[in-house]
Order: sequence, then C-alpha cells, then structure tokens
Amino acid sequence: MPLSDRDRAILDFEARWRRHVGAKEEAIRTELGLAPARYYQLLGRLIESPDALERDPLLVTRLQRIHEDRRRTRLARVSGTR
Repeated sequence: MPLSDRDRAILDFEARWRRHVGAKEEAIRTELGLAPARYYQLLGRLIESPDALERDPLLVTRLQRIHEDRRRTRLARVSGTR
C-alpha cells in the first residue's frame, strides 16, 4: 500500500528531529496535529513498511535498529538477564 500524505509527513518530520524530545512533542502537536503517543504508534507501523524503507532507507533502517535495541532491552529486563 503506497504511503499516504500523512505517512510522508511523519517520515519527513522524523528525519528533521533527532534529539529534541521536549520541543519535539510540542512540534508533533503543532505541525502534524497528532498527540505524541499516536505519532509514535504510527511511526512504529511505518518503519515496518517497505514503502517507507524505499522512501528513506537511512532513516527507516536507523529507526528499526533503535526499535529492536529497545525491544531487546525490555526483554532482558523482564527475563532478568540484564
């Protein structure tokens, strides 16, 4: 399924914002009209999309790596191995 305008806007927005967490959440509300929690839900789905990977492979690959690292950390905490 091709990316929607909102999907492209989310990817473009994420590509611009690196590490400005507090300001980023306000910008998500202002620029995209989304609650931050909803934004991150949508972004999580997007990084699994082949179309998103095709649009911005560096960004999507980086986000997939971060997502996987966080998942491993959570699993390690739950299993007590970390």
